[in-house]
Amino acid sequence: MKFKIFNKSNLDFTKIKPFLASFLPFAQKKMGFDRPPTVTFMSDQDNASKVLGKTAFYDPNDFSVVVYTDGRHPKDMLRSISHELVHHTQNCKGNFNNKTDVGEGYFQNDQYMQEMEREAYEKGNMCFREWEETHKKQLEESIYYNTGDTKMKL
Repeated sequence: MKFKIFNKSNLDFTKIKPFLASFLPFAQKKMGFDRPPTVTFMSDQDNASKVLGKTAFYDPNDFSVVVYTDGRHPKDMLRSISHELVHHTQNCKGNFNNKTDVGEGYFQNDQYMQEMEREAYEKGNMCFREWEETHKKQLEESIYYNTGDTKMKL
């Protein structure tokens, strides 16, 4: 499955790219979504300045994940992607049929959507944790050797 990824941010994409290349296929296999989502990394300084600003969102109408990058650790961004991929899976299964209004207040006012969020938090975090624990050493070693940095850091 080919994933469409766009970087519309100030993020140094070379650092996160190998992790995405590993995580996205892992998540697809684990979650079982049958259509590739579009993933866009976005800068938004105004959003980043808000303590309770958005970290990411999923748009079920165009199968897209948007991740805000400003001031965030790459691991946190990957975790957000995992959460949003659960929503993508839900959408591919038809769980968003007749539920395209996910604007302000949807969580407080819709028990069905509360359950969708609970599932995304649970499955997204568990998927990310499983991927991290099974791929961390391999990815860190390959990135260490690919950087050309031969000095060991204490």
